[in-house]
Amino acid sequence: MYKVLDWMTPDPITIEANASIIEAIHLMKEKDIRRLPVTCNGAYCGLLTERMLMEYTPGKSTPLDTWEVHYLLSKATVADAMNPHPYTIRPDAPLCEAVRVMHDQKLNGICVTDHSGNLVGVVTTTNLMQALMALCGTGV
Repeated sequence: MYKVLDWMTPDPITIEANASIIEAIHLMKEKDIRRLPVTCNGAYCGLLTERMLMEYTPGKSTPLDTWEVHYLLSKATVADAMNPHPYTIRPDAPLCEAVRVMHDQKLNGICVTDHSGNLVGVVTTTNLMQALMALCGTGV
């Protein structure tokens, strides 16, 4: 039976809670990722996703111009937009448990933490698709 550890992405890219929203947006674009585990002084403390950023930032219908929006987002911190209590899963959990949680909660990824709450990885829908392809014998 596969475990989360077998398919998770270990040592994910993280961002500090006091970083600006602009820094988070640039990091996510640069690394082509949709979620950033958040750390507070190096310890895992939350999650920031692309969707959370979209909900936090002003829409195109705002009367603010581009520079004003950029200024506001450079002053707002990741802590302002993140989820401080995201779902997590242990690396030794069965992979099917990650599938169930992600399906039931309509998530695209879950942070993987050890028994002490330390971040050790992330399991995403992409990881689950890779596992499914391996199970079907089509390779990764």
